Amino acid sequence: MGVSEAPGWIVLGRTGRGAAVILLDANAEEFGRDEVERGPLTSWISDAEVRWAPRWVWHDTPQWYAALLADGVRVARCHDLRLCHAILRESALVSETAAVRRSREWDAAPHVDAEAAAPTLFELDAVGRPSGPPPDADAALAEFARQRDAIADCAAPGRLRLLTAAESAGALVAAEMRAAGLPWDAEAHDRILVETLGERRPGGAQPAKLAASAERVRAALGDPTASLDSQPKLLRSLHRAGVLVDSTSRWELAEQRHPVIEPLLEYKKLSRLLSANGWTWLAEWVADGRFRPVFVPGGVVTGRWASSGGGALQLPRQLREAVRADPGWRLVVADVAQLEPRVLAAMSGDTALAAAARGRDLYAGIVDSGAVATRQEAKIAILGAMYGATTGESGRLVPRLRRAYPRAMALVDDAARTGEDGGIVSTWLGRTSPAPSPEWSAAQSRATEAEASGADETRARRWARDRGRFTRNFVVQGTAAEWALAWLADLRGRLAALPAVPAERAAPRSGPAFARRPHLAFFLHDEVIVHTPEEHADAAAQAVTDAAATAAHLLFGGFPLDFRLDVRIAETALKD
Repeated sequence: MGVSEAPGWIVLGRTGRGAAVILLDANAEEFGRDEVERGPLTSWISDAEVRWAPRWVWHDTPQWYAALLADGVRVARCHDLRLCHAILRESALVSETAAVRRSREWDAAPHVDAEAAAPTLFELDAVGRPSGPPPDADAALAEFARQRDAIADCAAPGRLRLLTAAESAGALVAAEMRAAGLPWDAEAHDRILVETLGERRPGGAQPAKLAASAERVRAALGDPTASLDSQPKLLRSLHRAGVLVDSTSRWELAEQRHPVIEPLLEYKKLSRLLSANGWTWLAEWVADGRFRPVFVPGGVVTGRWASSGGGALQLPRQLREAVRADPGWRLVVADVAQLEPRVLAAMSGDTALAAAARGRDLYAGIVDSGAVATRQEAKIAILGAMYGATTGESGRLVPRLRRAYPRAMALVDDAARTGEDGGIVSTWLGRTSPAPSPEWSAAQSRATEAEASGADETRARRWARDRGRFTRNFVVQGTAAEWALAWLADLRGRLAALPAVPAERAAPRSGPAFARRPHLAFFLHDEVIVHTPEEHADAAAQAVTDAAATAAHLLFGGFPLDFRLDVRIAETALKD
């Protein structure tokens, strides 16, 4: 295709022979189109990326990008129509009459499967199973126009532009982390399992140390046949022993005083390790020195990521030693201290809470302010304020925070009242909470009727409080997720700008796109792991810190708040 003008956007859609390509200028006005056959498509996209550095517009990042990465082609920017549609369709910032709210064919999420395979464009989904046909280019172009119109006419265009750009960048990051994988030492993992659980035994029998732990629990219960892996049966055994709990959650058990509690908590910990990350998990999810989970950006209503396989959103402390850089490479492991409370300070403009967080542990800063006496009290109070705890220690401490940090507490209290009244709330950039369910609304309505029973009124109050706790946390957790997306997007660009190492220094198991460059390997809400050649480790660590500062400025401008990072360079992800 001979093109004299550099496109700002390139819309991709499927045709029978390959892909239809629509070129848009910087103002998204069409000025050219063509069809590229399936065979040369990857090369065409690679050449266009180098020549023009456009923003790619496609219906679903995994279905397009995974095949490109398998061929060593990386793109810098995209606009993921499916993810952006989900945001704009529900955002309170978008006009009720916006056409994007009525384009229902874009509502369905794509099929996601956990089995790994290198896909071919169009024919397979992002993880190797047959997928439905992508929309054609004209359908994609029409939806792109609806989304652009919705943002242009909304109450805060700048915020939604930033949110949709960050969400789309997150989709690229998720695909890249799956392609590169997290370096994983299977031998170290096996050794940790043996040391912790005991030798693996044939026939599905429990490893020796886990079995011994189970026997200690049964002895403390006085019930040699007690079933420990069925919650209803375990609860009955606990009740017979005088432990009157409603669940077997760690938090509820820890409040009890009985000889069974300590061995039961230990058993639950060991049992979870075996079931969640034991030998079966190791065989299924770790291959060729890499763990390749399936990340799902925007998989939670708050905008947090979810996982569709492999337990991507957990990295047990016992197994962090198994996360090990390749020879000649290092891991840069970074996490943000008290991300959500810091976000709350910035959202609310509470300069007192920001001052407590500046350059130090936020909880220690709250203690220094005189609001509470100990760091543990500060943590309990802040978490109680964000999650709506009204009883126990949280209920006692939260009023102190209201006096010390009135603006921050007013923000979450207002969000809770809105939720209790059946309203919706939005994050800083405009992601909006779902409306109450019809059942919720019906319960509230029944409670106001003259013939309402006491049970009706109790149910309505309980459901209202539950929804208030949800909306209270939604605004903070969702905004923290937005900050993290901005952090990831900027960090991704900084890492890509670092020079490639020579071929003899490569890490081939990271795939052709990342074998010679620092790259993101893992993300978990407030933590990132970068896999980098040793010579770039310091630069990668600096990139992590600089990207955090950029994310703070993007979202909150000049508000005087820092996002404190713990950054370390090591061979493994094991924390001190």
